[in-house]
Amino acid sequence: MSAFYVVVDDLGDWGPYYPSKDVISFDQYLALAAAGSGRVRVLNFCRNSRALGRGYYCSLLAEARGHHVIPSVRVISDLRRKSLYSLQLDGLSQILDKLAKRLSGDQNRIELRIFFGETRTAELAAVAKQLFERFASPLLEVRLKRNKVWQVESIRQLALREVTDEAEQELLAAALERFSNRIWLKPRARKRYRYDLAMLVDPDEALPPSDKDALKQFVASGRQLGINVEMIGKRDLMRLPEYDGLFIRETTAVDHHTYRFAKKAEAEGLVVIDDPTSILRCTNKIYLAELLKTNRVATPATSIVSHADKATVDGMIATLGFPMVLKIPDGAFSRGMCKVETREALVKGLRELLQNSSLVLAQEFLYTDYDWRIGVLNNKPLFACRYYMVKDHWQIYRHGNAGDVDSGGFDTLPTYEVPPAVLEAALKATRLIGDGLYGVDLKQSGDRVVVIEVNDNPSVDAGVEDRFLGTALYHEIMAEFLRRMEMNRR
Repeated sequence: MSAFYVVVDDLGDWGPYYPSKDVISFDQYLALAAAGSGRVRVLNFCRNSRALGRGYYCSLLAEARGHHVIPSVRVISDLRRKSLYSLQLDGLSQILDKLAKRLSGDQNRIELRIFFGETRTAELAAVAKQLFERFASPLLEVRLKRNKVWQVESIRQLALREVTDEAEQELLAAALERFSNRIWLKPRARKRYRYDLAMLVDPDEALPPSDKDALKQFVASGRQLGINVEMIGKRDLMRLPEYDGLFIRETTAVDHHTYRFAKKAEAEGLVVIDDPTSILRCTNKIYLAELLKTNRVATPATSIVSHADKATVDGMIATLGFPMVLKIPDGAFSRGMCKVETREALVKGLRELLQNSSLVLAQEFLYTDYDWRIGVLNNKPLFACRYYMVKDHWQIYRHGNAGDVDSGGFDTLPTYEVPPAVLEAALKATRLIGDGLYGVDLKQSGDRVVVIEVNDNPSVDAGVEDRFLGTALYHEIMAEFLRRMEMNRR
């Protein structure tokens, strides 16, 4: 069972807020016996007005005990010296410039209080969020000044007893409620689960890896196994230490918040799917092509090019022939690629794609009625689908000019009915990536089987990938999280 503590200087400091057994004094935390083998999270509300004071020692003890604490000792130390915290203010100027346009011209100084990344002034919300992400501390007081441009004059940690205004107390309680589902302003009945799993989703994503019904199945299956599955969004990065695991159900990319979530979760010791290494290896087609080639995994004939000059084009035609497919390294869902059948189309396609990418992947075109998709979890086959091409089109997706997307039909079948050569190629490819959840796209033409790509967050949609296994598919994935979280505990 994971444990959660809110540590205050004195229990009387918590008087304005709803009582909770999770709130303890510094002395109680100091005398705390080992909390077992589960994950322990600590929110440190102790004063940090003195160097080596209670607030500092609370975080120091927490880190020595292997507890996950906010603020960390590093944050406390950095906030004591402007020369240290100033180093982490790079990139804030753009947000402050926007702030200058929103505020009246006669203001030259602003003081704001930030509670878990939230503040009372709507115009300062983006500033508050950025500062909390850089200096994760429950309570911050920030002073801004304008000398031609807005700048951060000072940052300090607030003590809980300094929050005396009732409106601020309400904001703090609400912000804490949103930040952690374990402390409430009002009593709520809640079931205790063995583990907590964050599932990162974007409700506005056009083509998410899982639809709403599938997400509900993940939640239900997790809870049957004693895992509290909670959906979070991109604003919840600093909440990750509350959880035992992270399940990313957004389309991933390296220069994207999904990768930052994976990196932070891994650093916090959480079980992570998709892990950052898998994201790095799968989301770039150039890397993946070289990895598969080096390890002799069968793929279509492939060239990686950086120019559209005559010599390059001649070499591509001689090696790949027509038709061929051009792809940018980070395309997804059939986007960022084109099929070319003539020299003129090849030159035009290369020039267009090279405007957005320094490298382009070119592959021979293999026509098949369908693509195989083999779902693999922990190096074992999980599900198998055949995705058919859109009618009168060469891909399984066709993107319209108005943003609409057509897709072909599909078959879902048990993995034991998949040709052995297809399964073997899929497993050989995923072993090069890791032991997470992957979707391997393959083509089969006669006896020839080739790997097209490996996806680090494969589609799992209700009524499609789960058509054969049903709820057992979600159970298998949640059971793997449970197995890994049990290993972490041991």
